[in-house]
Amino acid sequence: MGSGSRVFPCRASSLPFIVPSFTSSTQLSFKSFLTRTTSLSPTAFTLHRMASTSSSSPTNSNDINPPAPSSSNDVAPPSASSAIDFLTLCHRLKTTKRAGWVLKGVQNPESIADHMYRMGVMALIASDIPGIDRDKCVKMAIVHDMAEAIVGDITPSDGISKAEKSRREREALDHMCKLLGGGSRAKEIGELWMEYEENSSSEAKIVKDFDKVEMILQALEYENEQGMDLDEFFQSTAGKFQTEVGKAWASEIASRRKQG
Repeated sequence: MGSGSRVFPCRASSLPFIVPSFTSSTQLSFKSFLTRTTSLSPTAFTLHRMASTSSSSPTNSNDINPPAPSSSNDVAPPSASSAIDFLTLCHRLKTTKRAGWVLKGVQNPESIADHMYRMGVMALIASDIPGIDRDKCVKMAIVHDMAEAIVGDITPSDGISKAEKSRREREALDHMCKLLGGGSRAKEIGELWMEYEENSSSEAKIVKDFDKVEMILQALEYENEQGMDLDEFFQSTAGKFQTEVGKAWASEIASRRKQG
């Protein structure tokens, strides 16, 4: 959960072969856990091969390229079969609960898809900013956590470097783009994800702020609804907003929290 700050992401209970455990005492490496898995599905087999890539050498984020379609000139839409395969995999985003809330004992916590949806709405309703492509922000919000359908979220407590986390997510997204059949749609998804990952545009900076804003707004709602103290989520984002809209919305949330 969050981006660049301390995060508390989620894991899919339906993906035991790829999800790190919640506690450090039972953590298993991505590779060794897959190796012990029997009867791997085709997707799991692909992930097994992904995980077998050496993770001992640090990965420079600048060396990571967006997932490439089979042909950059291919503008044909995905076939019905490829589209449904892709959407079926994305179903995991709807059923996977965000682990930060799970670990804090929140009742009925939101899913990854819940989080991304409200981020998309944020991009839709934000005031116009000269030079900012609103549609691109909406798309980026939908795409930014898409790889978690396969790898789940990886937290600092998992002992995995930022570079290794990025590598796993990039390869997961590459698998998803291939599942979609390549082409222009897959190319766009890969480029949007990489742009967000590298924080390389004004749109990416805004969407990264929306990621944090959505998290603290959700934290405030859980505090009010369930009588919880979720201050650590606010502390993890303090001073890390990059844009005026992000700072303004975060300030409004903080003000309402004090009044509450």
